[in-house]
Formats: sequence, C-alpha cells, structure tokens
Amino acid sequence: MLRVALTGGIATGKSVVLGLFRQRGVPCLDADALTHGVIAPGTEATRAIAARFGPEMLREDGSVDRPRLAALVFADAAARRDLEAIVHPAVFRAIHAGLRAFERVGSYPIGLVDIPLLFESGRAGEFDRVIVTACPEGLQIARLKERGMSEADARQRIGAQWPTVEKTARADYVINTARTPRDTERQVDEILQALLPPS
Repeated sequence: MLRVALTGGIATGKSVVLGLFRQRGVPCLDADALTHGVIAPGTEATRAIAARFGPEMLREDGSVDRPRLAALVFADAAARRDLEAIVHPAVFRAIHAGLRAFERVGSYPIGLVDIPLLFESGRAGEFDRVIVTACPEGLQIARLKERGMSEADARQRIGAQWPTVEKTARADYVINTARTPRDTERQVDEILQALLPPS
C-alpha cells in the first residue's frame, strides 16, 4: 500500500480534498481527529500537557481545553514546540497503527493521511508521496475570518506554519484550491490516477 500524506497551511482546503479522496474510495486518516483521542482525559499526553502548561489547561472532565491552550501556544513559539514534542509522537503512532490496519483489512493500493504539520514535524520521509494543498495567503485569511477568526489571529496561525512556497517545493503533487470546486475535483482525480497502479 502506498502511504500518502496530505498537508498544507491552515485554510488551504485540506479537509475538502480529504473528503474528495474519501468519496473516491481511498481509506483516509485525519491527524486532527486522532489528536482528539491522544489528548482525551487520562492519556499520557494529557497528563504531560497539565504538567508542562498547568492544570488550568484541563477542563472539568479531564480533557484538554484546546482553545485555551491554542491561545497560549500560538503566542509563544517555545511553548508551541513543547506542545508538539508531547503530542506529535503519540499522533504518529496512531497514524501508523491506522495505516497498518488498512493493510490488514483490505487490499487497498493507497492509504492517505491528512497531517497539517507534516513538514514542521520532520516526518515527511515516513510517507511514499506528499500532496500539498495551496492557495494565496489572502484567501487563507478570508477563509479564517469566515470561520470567526480575527485577521490578527489568522495571520498569527498562518505565521506559525511553514510558508506555502516551502511546502509546495517539497511536494510530489500540489492541489491549487483557489479556483472552483470542480477544478479542485479535477486535480484530485488526476493525482489519484497517477497514484493508482496500472490496471
């Protein structure tokens, strides 16, 4: 099974593209969804977060208060690195377990994983191919503002990630999400055709 990573900056259309691959029968994992499990009440990562950032970062049910923690780490690069050092290893263990499960339960030619911080985590080499979603920064900001984020916060989130140009330079495939939904679908279909073995 070809292990394919999907990445790109915040609000560049990763979730839309992941959904399109799912619609086409590709088994997919979402690192953000796996993160919820990693920082659930009582996990090793949750305990480490409380120890590093304070018990006030946990909700009454013992889960991590994600908005509160995000506000802290996006304003402090050292704190963000500390958080990533706690969370990323556990998330990648879950990713690789999921990919192994795909291999056991079916003869899938491709397994795809949406990993927003793939390059930042230094884990791109663990995948056979990398797809990057991309759009102009102005469009990222507009999309984030539509989600209720202030422009200052949007710029802070974008600035905390690698620039899109650096990600696209390292990609095997790039999907430009700045045009129409139909155009995004066309690019997904072309990449899927390239990834699938000859029939």
